[in-house]
Amino acid sequence: MKFPKVQTLKQIAEIIDAKYIGADDFPISGTNEIHRVKSGEIVFVNHPKYYEKALNSEATVILIDKEVDCPQGKALLVSDDPFRDFNKINAHFTPIQTFKTCGENVKIGKNSQIHSSVIIGNDVEIGEECIIMPNVVIGDRTKIGNRCIIQSGTVLGGDAFYYRKLLTGYIKMLSVGNVVLEDEVEIGVNCTIDRGVTDTTIIGEGTKMDNQIQIGHDTIIGKRCLIASQVGIAGCCNIGDDVTIWGQVGVSSDITVEDEVVILATSGVSKDLKKGKTYFGAPAEEAKEYYKKQVKITRLIQGLSLIHI
Repeated sequence: MKFPKVQTLKQIAEIIDAKYIGADDFPISGTNEIHRVKSGEIVFVNHPKYYEKALNSEATVILIDKEVDCPQGKALLVSDDPFRDFNKINAHFTPIQTFKTCGENVKIGKNSQIHSSVIIGNDVEIGEECIIMPNVVIGDRTKIGNRCIIQSGTVLGGDAFYYRKLLTGYIKMLSVGNVVLEDEVEIGVNCTIDRGVTDTTIIGEGTKMDNQIQIGHDTIIGKRCLIASQVGIAGCCNIGDDVTIWGQVGVSSDITVEDEVVILATSGVSKDLKKGKTYFGAPAEEAKEYYKKQVKITRLIQGLSLIHI
């Protein structure tokens, strides 16, 4: 999430009442979670296991629960509960607003057709010549390119599935990012595309999605992808260009699928996939290797049957 204007370390520390290590006027441009954080932004960490990853990330400011040595060129915000204070910063700069039939500061391009039952949040931009069917929900800050088609019942910009577990239950991470559909994207019936926690969930130009598909927060889908029904892609994934994903495929979080990959139906993806290959199985592996194994298993079973006879 980008702040409306650059803030100082002292200003942010005052918002969350935290100790800070660094110059008062140290500049901060926004917040982001660890998978998408960039220079100038705040990232939070609240477990020693992840200290090193956070301190060595692209983040310029680390919101942390213990005073540690500060890397050169960076600053620290020391808090007794970084998760809580990360939420507090995000809520301060991105107030959570109540849905209306049509929110404020909405921009709609010429010749777009939008059914009267569509719900549009605040600060939404819809391009030219789009078709948006009944009962679509478009969350705050969503940006839709030109010539997009969105079928009935789809939700763009739902909250991320992101929680912190406590002994007493769960605390929700506020979702202050957005969703971007580039030009000529088509989304089927009853799909759900979650907005980024602090960044953007992107569906690339020319990508076509079937019905009942779930895309998690901060995931980036490349250009000209084809995604069949009942696919579930978790958060923070990077899907390349010209990727084909057939029905009921599941993709774990923080996975990279390179360009021109084909994933066959019902596969489960738990590791990165290399460019131009076809994958199948759970866990997914190169399809030709999977089928070789199946042939060997079939021959082994047949051989055991003959021995038994």
